[in-house]
Amino acid sequence: MTGGGPLPLGLFATAGAGAGQISPLLWGLIWLSVVIAVLIALAVVVGIAIRARRERDPKLVPVSRSGNGLPLIYGGVGLSILILLALTGWTVTVIAGIAKPSAPAAFSVDVSARQWWWAFHYDDPDSGKAFTTANELHIPVGQAVAFNLTSPDVIHSFWVPALGGKTDVIPGQTNTMWLEADKAGVYRGQCSEYCGQQHANMALYVVAEPAAQYASWRTVQAAPAKPPVTAQTEAGLADFIGRCGNCHTVRGTPARGDKGPDLTHLMSRSTIAAGLLDNAPGNLAGWIAHPQGLKPGSLMPDIALSGPEFEAILAYVETLK
Repeated sequence: MTGGGPLPLGLFATAGAGAGQISPLLWGLIWLSVVIAVLIALAVVVGIAIRARRERDPKLVPVSRSGNGLPLIYGGVGLSILILLALTGWTVTVIAGIAKPSAPAAFSVDVSARQWWWAFHYDDPDSGKAFTTANELHIPVGQAVAFNLTSPDVIHSFWVPALGGKTDVIPGQTNTMWLEADKAGVYRGQCSEYCGQQHANMALYVVAEPAAQYASWRTVQAAPAKPPVTAQTEAGLADFIGRCGNCHTVRGTPARGDKGPDLTHLMSRSTIAAGLLDNAPGNLAGWIAHPQGLKPGSLMPDIALSGPEFEAILAYVETLK
């Protein structure tokens, strides 16, 4: 990843056009809530003090039209209605403002949210340049990117708080949204709709980078995997096709599974298992050997591999850069 590591999953450090429009509304609601809470607390304290000073009977007395209670109630209700109307207008204005980017999106990405990982398909008029990756998005700085969101299993929610608001991902329909990063960096995202046992471990990262750097990344991602060059990696490819190829794709090989992430350029990603682990050799070895021990309930099963099979597959997968 670039930009000195990912920003934390937070609402307040915005770095995108969409989030920049949402942030003032968020702060406005927070401060309004604080002010109202303080006023209510003060009113309660003052009321208690007045009652104690006058030594009134603690029984509740119905409000009478001849007293001063009703004007206060009318005033409070009227003020509440005005505040709610103002907030409703503000909210609707923000929603309308973030419905579309200020300029047409540079391109679109198809997002498939799954239990419990993300598939990102970058289309291209030249079918040979289209590709799919997993859990790590790359976008150019200063350009809006559109997203088409679908799910083959349950409801998920796509959310990168530093860049924009969240959008639900619902089986059977396609929802759309957009993101635009103001500056280069790595931004943490998360599924924000409970979707099962490993919901908390369904993270994603958005890498925003200069246009030239993004173009280089896209060129590399569109290329097929390089063929193995050693006897061990050749054996690893054969074992991978037989043991892993029904679930995973490696473009340029017969492995064309679609149940798990596309692994064509796995080693170019910074994490594995949807952000659960850093993409380091030891973590990768542990994930291949015992995924259910690291992410129970995930669709990747524990596969009984012999020692030579495991070493060969690991050696081959490590060449997928």
